[in-house]
Amino acid sequence: MKTFVKLILLLLCFIDPKEGSAQNINPNLLSKQWKAQWISVPNELNKAYGVYYFRKNVDLPTKPAKFVIHVSADNRYKLYVNERLVSMGPARGDTYYWNYETIDIAQYLTAGKNTIAALVWNEGDVRPEAQISERTGFILQGDTPDEEVLNTNNTWKGTRDPAYQPLTGVGYSTYYVAGPGEMLDMHKMIKNWAAVSFNDSEWQQAQKIDNGNPKGIANAFGWMLVPSSIPQMELKLQRLASVRKTAGFDAPQGFPAAKDAVIIPANTKASMLLDQSFLTNAYFTLNISGGDKAGISLTYCESPMVNVGNTYQIVKPNRNNVEGYKFVGRKDSITADGSANQTFTTLTFRTFRYILVNITTKNEPLTINDIYGTFTGYPFKMNAKLQTGSPEDEQILDIGWRTARLCAVETYFDCPYYEQLQYVGDGRIQAMVSYYNAGDDRLARNAINLIDHSRVAEGLTLSRHPSYSPQIISTFSLWYIAMLHDYWMYRTDAAFVKDKLEGVRQVLSFFAKYQQADGSLKNVPYWNFVDWINKNSKDKKGWDFGQPPKDGNGNSAILDMQLLWTYRQAAEMEARLGMPAYAQQYSARAAQLKQTIQHKYWVAGKGLYADTKHKDTYSQHANALAILSGTVSGPAANTLAKKLESDTCLVQATIYFKYYVHQAMVKGGLGNNYTAWLDVWRNNIKNGLTTWAEISDLEHNRSDCHAWGASPNIEFFRTVLGVDSDAPGFSKIKIAPHLGKMEKASGEMPHPNGTIAVSYTKTGTKWDIIISLPVKTDGVFVWMGKSYYLKGGKNVLRI
Repeated sequence: MKTFVKLILLLLCFIDPKEGSAQNINPNLLSKQWKAQWISVPNELNKAYGVYYFRKNVDLPTKPAKFVIHVSADNRYKLYVNERLVSMGPARGDTYYWNYETIDIAQYLTAGKNTIAALVWNEGDVRPEAQISERTGFILQGDTPDEEVLNTNNTWKGTRDPAYQPLTGVGYSTYYVAGPGEMLDMHKMIKNWAAVSFNDSEWQQAQKIDNGNPKGIANAFGWMLVPSSIPQMELKLQRLASVRKTAGFDAPQGFPAAKDAVIIPANTKASMLLDQSFLTNAYFTLNISGGDKAGISLTYCESPMVNVGNTYQIVKPNRNNVEGYKFVGRKDSITADGSANQTFTTLTFRTFRYILVNITTKNEPLTINDIYGTFTGYPFKMNAKLQTGSPEDEQILDIGWRTARLCAVETYFDCPYYEQLQYVGDGRIQAMVSYYNAGDDRLARNAINLIDHSRVAEGLTLSRHPSYSPQIISTFSLWYIAMLHDYWMYRTDAAFVKDKLEGVRQVLSFFAKYQQADGSLKNVPYWNFVDWINKNSKDKKGWDFGQPPKDGNGNSAILDMQLLWTYRQAAEMEARLGMPAYAQQYSARAAQLKQTIQHKYWVAGKGLYADTKHKDTYSQHANALAILSGTVSGPAANTLAKKLESDTCLVQATIYFKYYVHQAMVKGGLGNNYTAWLDVWRNNIKNGLTTWAEISDLEHNRSDCHAWGASPNIEFFRTVLGVDSDAPGFSKIKIAPHLGKMEKASGEMPHPNGTIAVSYTKTGTKWDIIISLPVKTDGVFVWMGKSYYLKGGKNVLRI
């Protein structure tokens, strides 16, 4: 590879999303030891930080019509065929379920000489928390004997690139576990290593470190190989929008949105603040020429900041304001070698809105030829539409979709900048956004599988998985059951749900051990996280690190109500898919728990449920769960919902738990007020956020991107337009709109059998309503307390 253009193509080559998903794989590779071997570079440390290259040349008599291979690595890889990027991975999992990608590379091969090359890196002890690892390794297996010429063994060559070192931290005290930046010295870098013409004669023969073992065979330990169930990630060129500030040079007009050369004079200290204009996940690329020994520092920031007092609390201004503020965060550092067309592309994506570029040149000027990003993420497509006549609604929907996308790569993320961890509490909401907006359930299935795999001997799931440091949030195991119930109601694979019921039983068996004679939970161990709660709540007594108040015996209304709701959901699934005995047992426990909750926590004089039996603290959380769990229903639920809406003395939920508070108020009959409940989202917009922040406290907020706040992307369709599942598998559809003061609204959303489209128009005192359902899927329309049958296809009503 000799030109900059080829280097760009190396990264930007489009990867077909279908190529990364599990395909028709040679069945022998699913049940027998592979002929390919796990390989590494000899005389290198097994588990330390390192960047490695592997290559093999092969001559083909003709261009093949089909050439399927399977590839994986530890920690990560990028695979190139004749200088074209064809696969990235592996999709994150754990050693018991180690993913490999399946790719047909025929289109990239030619008659004659072909070069297959892999970039493999191990970030060692500073790797992301979500990255489980055995040791550095790479494996590639041909699907049939025709492709086995590429099997990894000692016919491959390899080497370590000495140019790379890790750059850790983000410059301030916080929980950051998303991996290091890169410190790269171009003088030491191995260039053009993937080129067909590259001379690899000085590279070492690769050494075998293990056999390729599919999961389930007798000697499968170490990496237990399974086909990845998700597609390749999207890659899309995304140029930076503007330069907000410069020092030491003048930026050309239109740079960097348009490619243009920027010259930094010799012996100069220069800087520029680049603004993408919105938060993004992108591989960052910098191409430079000259400038021998110049240092370039790249700092990736979600927002401007200013420190006050304890540096853990970072005060953030309006995200659009840059004057007078600090820009700190994850960094990369490059030392130029003076040659032409030096290219740096990050090994992994960076999350940023702003990039602070600091440059110090020595005796030579430095030319920046180009600087840009390549967006990446799970290849979700927005397949939902909303028209309410409100630009604000559209903006909230768009920001929510961006938030959901940035928090979805090979797994769902709580946040892309700081953690990149798949938490159950976040994942439940993210999966629902996927169903309602994209109609794509593959990442949700992957999440449910991974969380199911994470269960420990006590029966609980881990709070997050994959994660090399096990963490248990006991309440998240209950949300896992709710997430599975959601899948059952909105997707069509009942067998998938049935397969998970044994795990559901184990979770509930764990909680049963901590139920007292009256059914109430006592001293449930581990982290009982519910919500961070709004810091402006008037009485926060008893709330501890997101955990709800408990009495002296360790009892909590919130925990009891969540367990009650979960028992009911589990009973529904067992009755239809599992064992009637469990359904009866769970129903009986739910009935007992409902009576206990009513007796222990209800305060008639206040018309509220207390957080504990002492009846001295009250929250939106407990009273929302009282409605959702069925502790209260009918007119009483309506009365309680009104208190949820108006009683500011209740401990207030943050943007995350408002998902449940809003559902409760809708269930209590207040759905027509939904758009009036979105002030938290409106305040995010006023503060310049382009994704939803982690909590409601916008100034002292750590993360600017948490998809647990994207619930309006569900409720605009489920509540406002009224589209919901009315039977498992979305086999029946319920349309019950809550239009409030709107006189016209329409939209559509994906359904497993097609598309649901609705249109509501008020003319005088009448409503013209058009509802289109997928063929062979019927439903019911609920309007002013009256129900109307809906057939598959187009339905026209005038009411």
